[in-house]
Amino acid sequence: RVAVVGAGVSGLTATKCCLDEGLEPICFEQSQDIGGVWRYTEHIEAGRPSLYPSVISNTSKEMSAFSDFPFPEDFPVFLPNARLLDYLRRYAEHFSLQEHIKLGTTVVSIRKHPDFATTGQWNVVTEAGGKQTSQVFDAVMVCSGNFSEPSLPLHCFPGIERFRGQYFHSRQYKHPDVFQGKRVLVVGMGNSGVDIAVEASRVAAKVTISTSRGAWVLSRVFEHGYPWDMVLNTRLMSLIKTNLPRPLSSWLINYKVNQRFNHENYGLQPEKSCLVREPVLNDDLPSYILTGRITVKPGVKEFKDSSVVFHNCPEEEPIDIVVFCTGYNISFPFLEESVVRVENKHASLYKYVFPTHLQKPTLAVLGLIKPFGGIIPIAEMQARWASRVFKGLCQLPSQSVMEKEVNEKKKNQVRWFGLTYDEVLKTEWLVYLDTLASFIGAKPSVLELLCTDPWLALTIFFGPCSPYQYRLRGPGHWEGARQAILTQWDRVLKPTRTRVPAGSSSSF
Repeated sequence: RVAVVGAGVSGLTATKCCLDEGLEPICFEQSQDIGGVWRYTEHIEAGRPSLYPSVISNTSKEMSAFSDFPFPEDFPVFLPNARLLDYLRRYAEHFSLQEHIKLGTTVVSIRKHPDFATTGQWNVVTEAGGKQTSQVFDAVMVCSGNFSEPSLPLHCFPGIERFRGQYFHSRQYKHPDVFQGKRVLVVGMGNSGVDIAVEASRVAAKVTISTSRGAWVLSRVFEHGYPWDMVLNTRLMSLIKTNLPRPLSSWLINYKVNQRFNHENYGLQPEKSCLVREPVLNDDLPSYILTGRITVKPGVKEFKDSSVVFHNCPEEEPIDIVVFCTGYNISFPFLEESVVRVENKHASLYKYVFPTHLQKPTLAVLGLIKPFGGIIPIAEMQARWASRVFKGLCQLPSQSVMEKEVNEKKKNQVRWFGLTYDEVLKTEWLVYLDTLASFIGAKPSVLELLCTDPWLALTIFFGPCSPYQYRLRGPGHWEGARQAILTQWDRVLKPTRTRVPAGSSSSF
């Protein structure tokens, strides 16, 4: 029996993967519905992610699909949150997951069973309707996400206590009306920060983004109008990125991201341009800077009564509202710290999934990773691997080997990304998927396919690494995988090619 905590993307796929392996999952969801971060509610619920109604996925539908369940062909290429939630509902229905989900049930605590050293079992206490229940489970999958506890480090912003305007964390943002006619400062330049700044600029008197580090800005509409991730996340590109010498790979990244516009000219160039930071996906920001609707400034030095002073800028900037887009803390309030310890927004987990020090590998954390690509295929692959580890079909290395790798990775990532620990969670999307897929025997072999199915082999190597590749072989093999790969571009073009001029070719 497996306890699954949360019924968002990770929880749904964890439940499905357990069923695939003949395990018995019970998924506990504290709110009254599935969907996690993708389920929009007008009010903010404690302990739940909160999004604004205009949120659209940053990854395309073909690169964000569960590997045995493609998006409907008429769904848009990038998905408004309501469409993504609709897809999750269809997935739950298609694989009959609802009967294994207990809604309105909060996980209060997860503790090792007294004989954990021999059984690996867990005591799980849940609460529903004011009544607590304790049950014993053979394994646990933690799928509670990392967008519930806002990080608002006010101590880093001198003078904020005397600022007389309004300020709040991006988690509280819902609609741009609050900015009507105001002078707005957005602190932080992640995806939410830029989204909110763009929306605010349509109604505000003035919008300023403050960023100490800068960011690469990509458009969803990439080369030749194709989705960015279908162009960049290919096996060929991954091979180039991971095998080029560091200076050459830095130059290539600089060249690629500056093709659309020169980031330095727009005040966006990252502080250390050779570091691979998470890019911002936004189609509007460059043109809004160009038309004066948004101004980009350095980090905040201090706040005054009704203004702000930036580093290296002598003049004060008058402001009325501050939105802190300063990210989230990671926490597992239902777990003892000795099980998963979180330091500096980072949990030390083998391959971002398993605690390294447990006598039995019966607890897995899913979705605690920030890949440069779709999170759904990653969470699904983690669940496929974890459920096979629980079943005893996959073995983990020894504790010392796992700990050594975790510490090495942390050191290397800190060197590579600078000392921002949330970046430690970054990883090369395709390499990570391939690694976990090889553990369960689901990694596609391009060389083998070259002999048996050359067209498919070339599509897999040169084309986008869509998730269906991981259903061609091994456990969970899906008959429709080959067809899904060969028709992926048809599903991309279907919702956009709604008018075909006379005489144009109808094929991709």
